[in-house]
Amino acid sequence: MRRGRNSSRLRYDEPMSRHTSWRIGGFADVFFRPAGVAELTDFIGGLDKEQEILWIGLGSNLLVRDGGVRGVVICTLDLASRIKRLDDGRISVGSGVPCAALARQCTRWRLGPAAFFAGIPGTVGGALAMNAGAFGGETWDSVESVHTLDRKGRQRTRDRAEYRVGYRTVTGVSGEWFLGATLALSSDPEADMSQLAEMRRRRDRTQPLGVRSCGSVFRNPPGDFAARLIEASGLKGRRVGDAMVSEKHANFIINRGRATARDVERLIAEVRDRVAADSGVVLELEVQVVGKSDARC
Repeated sequence: MRRGRNSSRLRYDEPMSRHTSWRIGGFADVFFRPAGVAELTDFIGGLDKEQEILWIGLGSNLLVRDGGVRGVVICTLDLASRIKRLDDGRISVGSGVPCAALARQCTRWRLGPAAFFAGIPGTVGGALAMNAGAFGGETWDSVESVHTLDRKGRQRTRDRAEYRVGYRTVTGVSGEWFLGATLALSSDPEADMSQLAEMRRRRDRTQPLGVRSCGSVFRNPPGDFAARLIEASGLKGRRVGDAMVSEKHANFIINRGRATARDVERLIAEVRDRVAADSGVVLELEVQVVGKSDARC
């Protein structure tokens, strides 16, 4: 791929701190925000077949190291962002749709269970990739089929049965990315906006909203909660540089203003080591860590 002038959609040496909820991260060599699938297909077709691609939405659940991303970053926020009602309880939703917007629209249509999507801070594409969940619901509980794109720009519709889905994990055909999904929901006459408002109040009471974080850092281990284990180890308020374990919810790490990715990774390692020593449980990451460790000169 030849470099040229930066444009509104294609940029070079783009600071990833602008595109992650932690507001942390080095530079991406190439950053592309396509306006639609056709533009995306043309772009991918012009890449070297060995070129690494990182897909992002709102940049939640993502830690970009200080050395940045040496490949291409594709942002899906303007890509296939519609929600369309098909028939009965079936809807199609694009990967760029924020999960909170999906929750609101399904509530207006009185379809469910979908209110739990309001508790997922990312986009539908990210939720599909990791089977994101909140308030007892998980993304793939309602997935009927997915719409994908491969490295050659070919689009496919794949049935849910082609994927192995578990807690915060999804395994399917390699080399394909989600453009959207068809969800099979049910009529929910009780659905109304008060449900979403109550979920918001619950999050306000228990989570540090409105600060720089990625949401939950660790997966909950079987039969327990990562936050409980971290708190039991006395780690609330623990700091490394400007990264701090939230005093409100121990499974959140907050950027107090000038934290680096190195600060966050060191704090993650300290939390995991302390919890393992105290409880014997080795916490697994929920956040995705990408990029190079060393900052560029």
